[in-house]
Amino acid sequence: MSKDNRLSLLAGILIGLGAYGFLALGGIPGAVIFAFGLVGVVLSGSLLYTGKAGVMTDIGALTLIWLFNVLACILIGLLVVSIGGEPQERAQAVVDGRLAQGPWRSFLRAIGCGLIIDLSVWLYRKSNSLVPVLFGVPLFIVCGFYHSIADVVYLVAAWKWSPAILWYYPVIVIGNYVGCNVRRIVIPDKLL
Repeated sequence: MSKDNRLSLLAGILIGLGAYGFLALGGIPGAVIFAFGLVGVVLSGSLLYTGKAGVMTDIGALTLIWLFNVLACILIGLLVVSIGGEPQERAQAVVDGRLAQGPWRSFLRAIGCGLIIDLSVWLYRKSNSLVPVLFGVPLFIVCGFYHSIADVVYLVAAWKWSPAILWYYPVIVIGNYVGCNVRRIVIPDKLL
C-alpha cells in the first residue's frame, strides 16, 4: 500500500473517531470533540478528501484519497454498530434527518461544510495555528452542514438501508467538492 493510501486511511480513521465522539456526546460538546478528527489530520499531515479537494487538481488522486477515507470510516461505523447503544441511536436520528432534507438542501449543506473545512485547513496552513480548525469544525456541525467522510460513519452506524442513500451520498460528496473550491475561485492563492 502506498504512503498516500496509508495517509488517507489515517485521515479517515481520525475523522471517523471524531464522528464517533460526536455521536457519543451529541450537541455542542459532541461538535467540539469532533474537532479531534481535523486537528489530527492537519497535525499528522494525513490526506482528507475535504482537506484536499480545494487544492488538488488531480481528480484521480483525489478520488483515491476519498476512497481510503471512506474505507476507514466504514470500519469506524461498524465499530459503532458492534458497540451499539446511544451513539448508534444518534446515528439513526442523524441519518433520518439528513435524508429528510432532500437533494437540494443536502447539496447546499454539503457546500457549507466544504467551504468551512477548506477555510479552516487553509487558515491553519497560513497561520500554523489550530484556532481555525478548533472553531471551524464545531461551526459546520452547529450550522447543520454535511461532511461526506463523517457521514459514512453515520450511514453505516445507522445500520438501515434506504433508497434515498443512492442520491444522498453522491450529492454530499459533490457538494463538499464545490464548497472546498469556493475559496480557490474567489481568492486564488496567486493573489495572496
